[in-house]
Formats: sequence, C-alpha cells, structure tokens
Amino acid sequence: MPPPPLARHHRTRLLEVWRSAGWPCQDVLEIDLLAAGLLERQTSPEGHILLRVTDAGIAWLAEARRAGQRRQSLHDRMALAFARQQLLPAGRIVWRELSLRAALAPEEEAQPVAPLAEGPPPAALALPGLWDDEPPGPAQRRAARLWRVARPDLFSIRHTTVPGYLRPMVHEVKASRADLQSDLRHAAKRRAYQWLCEECYYVFPAGVAEAHELPPEFGVWLMHGTPDEEGQGARFELARPARHARCTLPFDVWMALCRATPLGSDGQAAQARLGAP
Repeated sequence: MPPPPLARHHRTRLLEVWRSAGWPCQDVLEIDLLAAGLLERQTSPEGHILLRVTDAGIAWLAEARRAGQRRQSLHDRMALAFARQQLLPAGRIVWRELSLRAALAPEEEAQPVAPLAEGPPPAALALPGLWDDEPPGPAQRRAARLWRVARPDLFSIRHTTVPGYLRPMVHEVKASRADLQSDLRHAAKRRAYQWLCEECYYVFPAGVAEAHELPPEFGVWLMHGTPDEEGQGARFELARPARHARCTLPFDVWMALCRATPLGSDGQAAQARLGAP
C-alpha cells in the first residue's frame, strides 16, 4: 500500500520532532510519517520509545525549505530582514501578518486621501487625536465606532512585564512605490494601524519615496541593498521618527497575540522542554 499523501502540517510535525527530544505524541500525523518512512521508532536505554527523523525525512525537510525560499517575495524578505536587524535585537517580541480588530470613528472610514504626488510635499492631514476620552459604557462605545480588521506586516511590543513600557509598534513594509501609493489611498487602513500602536512606520527601499511625501504621523525607514532569503544583505536607515501617541492594547488584541506565534520563537518547540515521561 502506498504511503498517505503528506501536507504542510506533516512537515511542521516532522520539524518539531527534529528539534525535540523525540517524545512521541502517538497521533495520526505520526502514523502518516512513520508509514512514509520519514520517522522511525527507537528505544532509549531506559526503555522509552523515542522518535528519530530518518535520512529521507531530513531530505524532505531540506527540499521543502528550498522550495519555500524560492517562493519568498521581496516583500517577505524585507519584513524578515527588518525584524531580525532592528526589532529582535532591540528586545522586542515580533509578530508577522496578524489580523487585529481596530475601532474607527464612522467618519474616518470614508476619509479620502490623495496619492503620492511628485514635487513639493503635500499639506499635512488634519487627523483627530487617537486617544481622546471614550463615551462611558460599552454600548455607547460600540455605537460610536466602526470595527475594521488590520493586518500589519510587523507588530511588536517590548519584552517587559510593565504595561506602561510595552510601546506597541506597527511597521508596514512596501517593496515598490505603487504598493506604497495603494496603501496611502486608504485613510481608514492607516488609522487602523495607528489605533493599534503608539508608533507606526513605513519601511521601503531608498528611492521609492521621500519622507515628506508621507503623512507626518508616520515614521520612515529606508532600506539600502536587497535582502536574501536569510534577511542578510540589506541595511536600514531611519529617515524620520514616528509621532508618539500613548495607547493601551485592548483585550481582543491580547487574545490575538496569545493565539499567534511570535517571530524567532519557532525554534523553541514544546517537546524540547519535556522531561522523561
């Protein structure tokens, strides 16, 4: 009988076993991997059954990694490079491509914004304060707000146990001028980013746009060079800091962060921390 077809969740499990001490979960994924010859069972000197990734399993993981690198776009490489060079070394916890709910005033949803224009800088947008006092009571707050789903490229907070020191940030990565223009046409999208953080930045290659062409609330990072699949080969320059606006993350954002996996922590598989059964 031929082995069952394998999918991405099989690769994820195989990678977890490779990084772990080899304790079995004894579920259907392990059955498929054992039947395909990508895992094998061994007995420890203490008599415990352990799992080992076979040579065929290692070759399969390597091929999947090469295929994933080929599929990675410039946008993805830029986001990875910026996170690894600027955010993670600064002691921040970073998430990529989260889906977070942001509350907007009804008039903000329809606010028009002109695209980037060549020549002199545009007039600054008159945006209301982000953290004005809310009307009392949840019913009044729901009536005064429209909820919008924001998907920031990079969302990060400081690694701290003091709520006032979290300093949530959003970094939007744009690989081209057309991509940046498309984002700036949607005021509600930008307002959703701002609602979720204290500082919001755009990251794009040098020469795509000038800092004065963007709304003054947003900071600007310029990328020099082109990053490779590992996030190397590029250098980032802060062209303008973002305007700081104090905020407190709402409960539903915390729930979304709890369900997501931060960048750089995928090497800490749960099985690697397990002791003897």
